Amino acid sequence: MLDAFAKVVAQADARGEFLSNKQIEALENIVSEGNKRLDIVNRITSNGSSIVTNSARALFAEQPQLIQPGGNAYTNRRMAACLRDMEIILRYVSYSMAAGDSSILDDRCLNGLRETYQALGTPGASVAVAVQKMKESSIALANDLNGITQGDCSSLIAELSIYFDRAAAAVV
Repeated sequence: MLDAFAKVVAQADARGEFLSNKQIEALENIVSEGNKRLDIVNRITSNGSSIVTNSARALFAEQPQLIQPGGNAYTNRRMAACLRDMEIILRYVSYSMAAGDSSILDDRCLNGLRETYQALGTPGASVAVAVQKMKESSIALANDLNGITQGDCSSLIAELSIYFDRAAAAVV
């Protein structure tokens, strides 16, 4: 995984060029948005357990067959595995947000996840719904203006949204 700075330098180096003004401006933007980015990551990290728990509750309220006998989240062991997977996805989304790059999410979390779920008989569509619920909760937390760096966060919220959408699409 390369952070945004290392990636830009590696690309310029591979071409044997100096950094362009456009690349420098993009890096300046990353620096200026750094505190807001870290505020979002901190909110997700600090509330990870409740994000996962509340998203799972909402999923099971909509799809109660998952927790009924024969359902994929029936029994404590399966429920724990479901919550663990949701937590892992959320954690890697937060890593991507911190780095400003989805490669860690892709490489260490999503690659092969669909195939694993298919082999286990886990309904990918239900996992995708859970991911969307975590997205909604995380975005609501990120948009709460109390106690965070002031300024326009719309591009960061859009970026966060992309990471969740990427995770949801990877499991169906």
